[in-house]
Amino acid sequence: MIRVAVVGAAGYIGGELLRLLIGHPEVEVAHAVSSRFPGKRVDGVHPNLRSATDLLFSTADEVEECDVVFLATPHRAAMTQMERWTGQAKQVFDLTGDFRLDDPEVFRRYYGTEHAAPHLLGDFVPGIPELYRDRLRTADLVSVPGCMAVAGVLALHPLAVESLIEPRAQFDARTGSSGSGATAGEANLHAERSGAMRVFAPTGHRHEAEISRHLGISAAMTATGVEAVRGVQTVCHATLRPGVGKSEVRRAFREHYRDEPFVRVVAHQRGTFRYPEPKILLGSNFCDVGFAVDEEAGRLVTIAALDNLMKGGAGNAVQCLNIRMGWPENLGLSFPGLHPA
Repeated sequence: MIRVAVVGAAGYIGGELLRLLIGHPEVEVAHAVSSRFPGKRVDGVHPNLRSATDLLFSTADEVEECDVVFLATPHRAAMTQMERWTGQAKQVFDLTGDFRLDDPEVFRRYYGTEHAAPHLLGDFVPGIPELYRDRLRTADLVSVPGCMAVAGVLALHPLAVESLIEPRAQFDARTGSSGSGATAGEANLHAERSGAMRVFAPTGHRHEAEISRHLGISAAMTATGVEAVRGVQTVCHATLRPGVGKSEVRRAFREHYRDEPFVRVVAHQRGTFRYPEPKILLGSNFCDVGFAVDEEAGRLVTIAALDNLMKGGAGNAVQCLNIRMGWPENLGLSFPGLHPA
């Protein structure tokens, strides 16, 4: 049994981490850190955890030495606190954007500020099991990618790694309101968000830098907020290399994801759910990926869907924890999603 602290535990990602870790058979949640609610009951902020825990929120100063720390703080906070947490825990899993990029200049361009700990950027292993599983087995510092980045990477990785596509792609990403966090501002009030399909990042979204890094291609992203609370869907447009057709695309997806516990290839000829749909993945750690090919035009479209708080956040972090500890990868992550929802 390992002792774990969740920092930023009052947010949506923090709440998902608590939900998963409280029910994890190998974990004791020792601390749920919140600067807003110290001393308050966790289930007062996360009502879904009623009867699951009597845990109280604590301050950062109350955290005693533990085995693992999960950081679910706002962006730009983790990089100023990292040395503190690495001094208190054997492993740190960072779910913020602070260590997702390994180049301080790229970080400055996408986040609009200088990195506070550039010397640590190269020490973090990206939390994408499907790409970095062997490195995660021994990693003490893990940076969990953004939700749209995970979807985008998994939607194209088999084709990029086999050089079946030209080295550039356009990603059209849609996300639910929970992606903005529990303290989002006026733009996420119900009156403003309900019924909206709001393009909030037509160019330059920070997740495109992550996709470019992990796939080794030039990625461009447009991001749109939709009315859903949870869920991410990315639609990627790419160009196939000469001679590549549908059969090669299908083979690449099947071979690369055949043994992956949380990636499913969904590309059927008919049916309501013949392509990936976020709605049926709510609460699950799955990422569904699908594709369509126009062979005559050499055009490829891939689709990926996931729950932004699970495979796009807390679930992916717990999957990485399981790998690091040598436990079954699906431990505590077996919920399959809901239908109807």
